[in-house]
Amino acid sequence: MSEEQVNLNEENKNGSTSSKNDNSKVCAILSYLLIGVVWYFVDDTLKKDDFAKFHVKQSLVLLIANVLANAILMVIPVLGWILIPFLNLFIIVLAIKGMITAINGEKKELPYIGKYASKLKF
Repeated sequence: MSEEQVNLNEENKNGSTSSKNDNSKVCAILSYLLIGVVWYFVDDTLKKDDFAKFHVKQSLVLLIANVLANAILMVIPVLGWILIPFLNLFIIVLAIKGMITAINGEKKELPYIGKYASKLKF
């Protein structure tokens, strides 16, 4: 069990769960649907939360990778057009994986693209 998950579980056992932790977890889950990304940038309290920031960065990198890969594949005739649905399915799988880790209260990087999220500065 990761340190962040242990901290969340300890707070839940003590009965002192704050709305900040609940909000950051919900924001982290919704960030993979882009709703949480908007919420993160609007709510100042979430900007101080490392858990929400981690998942927002992961989802933004996923979005950027999706847009770039789709743009590249759209330019390639026939073969690129055939590969676009498979790419989008792969992006959906990664988003679901990110949501599951956020639901579990973990901070795990997404495969292939997660390492680039730590390079985002905000």
